[in-house]
Amino acid sequence: MFLVGLTGGIASGKSTVVAVLRELGCAVIDADVIAREVVQPHCKAYQQIVSSFGTEILLGNGEINREALGSIIFSQPQKRQLLNSITHPEIQKEMLKQIVKYFVLGYRYVILDIPLLFETNRLTKFMKYTVLVYCDPPTQLARLMRRNGLARAEAEARLAAQLPLEEKRRLASWVIDNSGEREATRRQVLRLHARLQGSLHFLWARLAAGALAAGLAALGCLLLRRLGS
Repeated sequence: MFLVGLTGGIASGKSTVVAVLRELGCAVIDADVIAREVVQPHCKAYQQIVSSFGTEILLGNGEINREALGSIIFSQPQKRQLLNSITHPEIQKEMLKQIVKYFVLGYRYVILDIPLLFETNRLTKFMKYTVLVYCDPPTQLARLMRRNGLARAEAEARLAAQLPLEEKRRLASWVIDNSGEREATRRQVLRLHARLQGSLHFLWARLAAGALAAGLAALGCLLLRRLGS
């Protein structure tokens, strides 16, 4: 099995691509979903966040107000780094659990949907391929303003908190251009899926796992013979 890192920019249309991949039966691990799960009140990261950012970021039911927290971290880079240092280790632990699950189930590859894949740059070395969902900057800005109901200045500030898509484009091994019609994007996703399905990189992990299992079995037999002699 091998790993594919999927990323994009805010409002670039990554969710559209993920929806098509799921329709195709791909195993997709969503870092955003995990990020929401690890900050629930019963989790370790929750207490650290409240201690660092104060109770004013909480909703009436005790859960973290993502809008309030988002306003803080988008305007204060050092606060964003602090939040990342709290949540990223917990997110990565849960992602690893899910990767192991899909490996045991026999999937050829797993797609890791990580919005800040290139910004953090900690996980790219584990990816066989990195895929960027791209759209041109004017389209991205217009979509963000429309989707979130933001003024132009606020939308531009949020875009500035991430690496520009043009820079990410140079880092990615595969680009899906989502600037146009949905059907054009879908065709690009189908081509990507065919490429990943045809890859033989998954064999190396399977062969290594098989060799390890065979070695452990041989060791077990040897120990049993010695115990019986």
